[in-house]
Amino acid sequence: MDMINDVKQFNRNGLLEWITQRVTSVVITVYVFFVTYYLLAHPDISYNEWRDLNSLFLMKTLNILTITSIAVHSIIGLWGVITDYITVRLLGPKAKLLNVLFQLGIIIITLIYFLWAITIVWSI
Repeated sequence: MDMINDVKQFNRNGLLEWITQRVTSVVITVYVFFVTYYLLAHPDISYNEWRDLNSLFLMKTLNILTITSIAVHSIIGLWGVITDYITVRLLGPKAKLLNVLFQLGIIIITLIYFLWAITIVWSI
């Protein structure tokens, strides 16, 4: 019974991040396969056809879901890299400040890209 309670608790043991990484990977993979299939099925696609596809509500939803997945996936992945390599053991006491600055920078850059992508998708 303890194992069931452990699995249900998402309190910073990495399980939530691990699950989120896997779910976002699936979303990104589905998107890539769909776009690849569509481009292979329509080799002479024109700009107007591509715009018409991307103006469909379902495609906009898939685009937004994929953009969100990429943003979340990248933040979690880069958080892992930063916490693995910017450590007090490797860089001394300045590591904590560098860790926070890098994480903040990644979040800001990802948020800017996310908002920019959302603006592009909904302007079609």
